[in-house]
Amino acid sequence: MPEKTVIVWFRQDLRITDNPALLAAAQAGKVLPVYILDDSNAGRWRLGAASRWWLHHSLTRLNQALENTLLVCQGDPLQLIPALCADHNVSSVFWNRCYEPWQRQRDTSLKALLLDKGAEVHSYNGSLLWEPWQVSKQDGTPYRVFTPFFSKGCLTAPAPRQPLSAPQDLCLVDSQQSESAISELDLLPAINWHEAIAEEWQPGQQGAEVRLQQFLANGLPQYKKGRDFPALQTVSRLSPHLRFGEISPNQAWHFAQQEYQSRGMEINGEHFQRELGWREFSYYLLYHFPTLPTENFQAKFDRFPWQNDELLFEKWCRGQTGYPIVDAGMRELWQTGYMHNRVRMIVASFLVKNLLVHWHRGADWFWDCLVDADLANNSASWQWVAGSGADAAPYFRIFNPVTQGVKFDPQGGYVRRFVPEIASLPDKYLHDPSAAPQSVLKDSGVVLGDSYPRAIINLKESRELALEAFRKLS
Repeated sequence: MPEKTVIVWFRQDLRITDNPALLAAAQAGKVLPVYILDDSNAGRWRLGAASRWWLHHSLTRLNQALENTLLVCQGDPLQLIPALCADHNVSSVFWNRCYEPWQRQRDTSLKALLLDKGAEVHSYNGSLLWEPWQVSKQDGTPYRVFTPFFSKGCLTAPAPRQPLSAPQDLCLVDSQQSESAISELDLLPAINWHEAIAEEWQPGQQGAEVRLQQFLANGLPQYKKGRDFPALQTVSRLSPHLRFGEISPNQAWHFAQQEYQSRGMEINGEHFQRELGWREFSYYLLYHFPTLPTENFQAKFDRFPWQNDELLFEKWCRGQTGYPIVDAGMRELWQTGYMHNRVRMIVASFLVKNLLVHWHRGADWFWDCLVDADLANNSASWQWVAGSGADAAPYFRIFNPVTQGVKFDPQGGYVRRFVPEIASLPDKYLHDPSAAPQSVLKDSGVVLGDSYPRAIINLKESRELALEAFRKLS
């Protein structure tokens, strides 16, 4: 009897190891691996420019790992998957679940369509430590605050599963596709702004594994304290690899646990696992509250008097605010497709609470510029900073970019890297050039309003305006 042909539909799981859908499919028959760029159903959540660059290279690496058999398509899976099933006499379709609202809706429709045509559908959890429906309060309602979600919900549930091995006997169907199929997706930008990004990252499973090992060896030992200092190499920088599923959270969780237990680094290791828990919480919120990307989690923020000054927003985007830690963060974003997490909070707070620009504008900019742009994390994090979200920062918590810079970049290594025009300023004035005496500016070769912008807004005055606006919502 001839072996069955099955489809594995790769989505946000671009890896061979610890891929539940791929492993199950390999045991079921000959595997036709498929990737579909689905801009038709994604709508406004189609991948941004930086993410598309990453996807191009990640697909290239995956195709190589699959012996150049990855069938790459562009269009609507509701049409393409049934057609492929018919063309290749496919009996079953396997995929790992996605949790974005638009993907859940599409997948539900596709599953019904395939079942109606006599094909089997098998879906798995390949991207979360806990399924969102498996964690709830005693009354059955979803958590709205992170700490009880993680400590009472997640940590009392069954432990995350162990990572799975790569399939031992993977029989692949060669679709005889053109070698230029990935390039024909037209994912790479027309201009060469991405060249600096390419120097920073190695997309693909191998790059993810290297990044994890580097972090476990060098970053984890000082993670809890060091993760707040952007000039230090202590954060994992796994976020884009997790976003595209080149590594699973189960791998990160368990390999970190093995490392910290063997080296007696429980405090740092458990703190890293807690940060993975924040990723889980973002997906949990998106699953239970699917309007999270578009609507304020706290409805009272619908009345907030945003000013949305276009000129100020443009200066924020370009890293020309006159506040060095903010400008360094925005330039890091543009140059590398990434921003350190502490700095993300600082620049977001500055946008929504000092410039009074709606968090939607910041979230959209991040969506286009981040290689780790993730609908769950991006939406939950921006709402957290704005004060409108779950577990939100209190309205009176407004990050002061000057004091934040002094505290978390005390030697100025981060600012001097990304804002080199003020690198000669002494540490005392590096984070607030507008406060420097003219003689100091002259000696450092800094001309405010020329070589470096003057501060675009008064921190004290803008803080008071924001606080007054927030108070009126209470």
